[in-house]
Parts: sequence; C-alpha cells; structure tokens
Amino acid sequence: MLRTSAARVLDEGDESAVHRLLSTDPVASCVIAGRVETSGTGPASLGAPLWGFGGGGDLKAICLAGANLIPFAVPGAEAAAAAAFAERARRAGRRCSTIVGPAGAVAPLWDLLSSHWGPARDHRPRQPLMAIDGPPAVPAEPRVRPVRPAELETLLPAAVAMFTEEVGVSPLRVDGGAGYRARVAELVRAGQSLAWIERDEVVFKAEIGAVSRAACQVQGVWVAPAYRGRGIGTAGTAAVVEYARTVLAPVVSLYVNDFNTSARAAYHRVGFREVGQYASVLF
Repeated sequence: MLRTSAARVLDEGDESAVHRLLSTDPVASCVIAGRVETSGTGPASLGAPLWGFGGGGDLKAICLAGANLIPFAVPGAEAAAAAAFAERARRAGRRCSTIVGPAGAVAPLWDLLSSHWGPARDHRPRQPLMAIDGPPAVPAEPRVRPVRPAELETLLPAAVAMFTEEVGVSPLRVDGGAGYRARVAELVRAGQSLAWIERDEVVFKAEIGAVSRAACQVQGVWVAPAYRGRGIGTAGTAAVVEYARTVLAPVVSLYVNDFNTSARAAYHRVGFREVGQYASVLF
C-alpha cells in the first residue's frame, strides 16, 4: 500500500528516487529522463514542477507539469497516482497544451480532469510505443543527415507542415511561431534534427526530440507530399535509427497513432517492435 495519497513537488533531494523510478521503463520514460539527466529535479533548473507520488524515497509515480503534462507510474499505481496528480492539476489550472505519456498513466488522469479541462480538441487513447535496439532491417537513405544551422529557414516550412498535419493546428498560432522556431533551432544546434534536403527542398525530415542515456525518441517524421509512396519514409527512418544509435542512445523509440497503418507498417519494416502504448490529449 502506498504511504501517501497526496502528490508533492519534488526537489533536488529526490533525484536518486526519480532515477530509480524512471529506470523501471527507460523507453516509456525517455522524455522525462532526458530532462532530469540534463537539469536535475529542482523546479528552477528543470523549468517546470515535477510532482511525485509515493512515500519517502520510494516513488511510485511522477508527473512533469510543464508545457506538456507528462505522467509516469509503475504498474498498479496509475489510478492512485492519477487521483493525486489530478487534484494538483485542478488547483493549478490548465497550463499545458497536451497530456501525453504511457497510456496506463494518461487514461485515468484524463478521466479525472476531462470535466474540468475538457472538452479536448483531440484525444488519441491508443498510440503504439515502438522501439529498436539494433541496426535497421532495411537500407538507410544516405542523403539523410543532420541539418546545418544555416539551413534553418529551409527546414522551418517542412517542420510547420508536419506539425500542422499531425496535430491539426499550426504551431504559428501561438506567439507568431517564435516558440516553435526556437525549439526547431535548438534541435538543429544539438544535432537532433535530420533531413534529406535536395536543391533547398526538404524531401524527408525527423527529429530526435528526447534523449536520455538509455533511450531516445524520434518525433516529427515527415515526407514531402510529392515524394510519398516511394519508400522514402522507411529508408529515411532507417537512417535516423543508424545516426541515433551511433551518436545519441542505444535504444531508439517513437510512438504512432494506431489508425496510421501505413506508418506503423513502415516502422515495422525498419525493425521497430511494439513495446507499450502511449496516449495523448490535445487542447
């Protein structure tokens, strides 16, 4: 039985307990783990509060309450943790654009928050989480490479098109797109944005949006409409896997909408296997 029913804001003294919790599923927890490994668990350095559920050094769940609300819990603790996190979230008010994370943690949290924060613009309850820990099973596209900082203006229209297709709204609607542009530029500087650029046109692009020591997460896979249906997405993703496993982390993951059968088939061809389920609630 859990020793507390309330969530609390974690601080620097909780970092070891957070690492132990995240290590129970390095792929599912990759996004939070990458942030914690870089910035620790103090709210000031992390840039957002990290809520914890569980007594003392035995955390059963955490939730990063930033631009995205990201819960993570050990199996069996999801419902109790959701109740504690929902109470804090209701008091704080909605400040996030998305609730996203392992489906077992997101579902009960959204059940409790939907009457307060709803209706959502979109709810995607089943998004297979896929991972690969070896070389890709298909040849990689050799023209996919890290984007150079000087190519940011070439990349941005493709990034905006991908975001708009995937999320259903333009990233330019908030602050004129300044925040989104800064995020894309940050990934380029970090060597986490890859593309095939031909004559100043982006044919294929993807980002490694989250990186921890154990795993990384690919996001924003996109093929220009004129080039679709030629296997470019498959070969391009294989190139991203090769790069990420060599440069960033030994396990490469991503999550995909369950209704996107063509993308799921392409990732299976690359060698990804399903290792869990994610869920997203978009506002």
